[in-house]
Amino acid sequence: MAQKLLLFDLDWTLIYTGGAGVRALDHAFEKLFKIPGAMKQVSPDGKTDPAICREMVRVHLKRDPWEGEIEALCRGYVERLKVEVPAAEGYRVLPGIPQLLEALTARGEIWMGLGTGNLEEGARIKLARADLMRYFRFGGYGSDAESRPDVLRRAVQRGEALAGRRFSAREVVVIGDNIRDVEAGKAIGAITVAVASGPMPREELAKTSPDHLFKDLSDTQAALNVLTL
Repeated sequence: MAQKLLLFDLDWTLIYTGGAGVRALDHAFEKLFKIPGAMKQVSPDGKTDPAICREMVRVHLKRDPWEGEIEALCRGYVERLKVEVPAAEGYRVLPGIPQLLEALTARGEIWMGLGTGNLEEGARIKLARADLMRYFRFGGYGSDAESRPDVLRRAVQRGEALAGRRFSAREVVVIGDNIRDVEAGKAIGAITVAVASGPMPREELAKTSPDHLFKDLSDTQAALNVLTL
C-alpha cells in the first residue's frame, strides 16, 4: 500500500476546548499588560499562537511587540492552559475522531502527525485531557514558526525523519477546519481535506477549493477512503 503522511490541525478539527485557549490568552495578556478581555477583538481561528500574540499587541497597544514580549505572552498562556483545559466544561472531542484515529493507527503505511498553530506544549496540554496525543508521533507547531506553511514544512521534515524516507507533496495530506489550513496545505503542494466541524461554514471552506470537503469526520469509512488512497 502507498504510504501517506497525514497532518491534522487541532482546534475544531480534533477537539474543542470549550474556550480554554481564549481564556488562557486573556489571562496572560492581562497579567502582562493590565488589559482585560483582549481576545474580544482578536480572532484566533487558523492562526499560530505567536501570530495571535503579535496581533493582540498590535490591536491593544498600537505597536509591534518589543523583544521578548511574544515569548512572555506564550509562556503565560501555556501556564494558564494547564488550569483552563482541565476545568473547561465545554471541552469535547469532535465527531468521529476517536474511531478515525484508531482505524488509521491500525494501518502501518500511515504516518500521523499534527500540523497546528498551537505551541507544542499547548497542543500536548489540550490533547492530554482526551488522551489523544498518543496517536501523534510527530508534528509541526506554532513554536516552530509563525507562518502556517512553515509549520507544515517542519511537520513533514519530522515525519520524514521518523519514516526514514521522503514523501512527495501529494503523499502529504493536510486536514483542517479553516481556510488557513487549506491555504497552508496548498502552499506546500499537499492534498487538502477541509472539515466544517468548526465555526467556519462549509460554504466558506468550499471557496478555497480543497481537494475534499466534509461536514465532519463521523463517517469513518468515507474519511479513510480519502485519507489513505
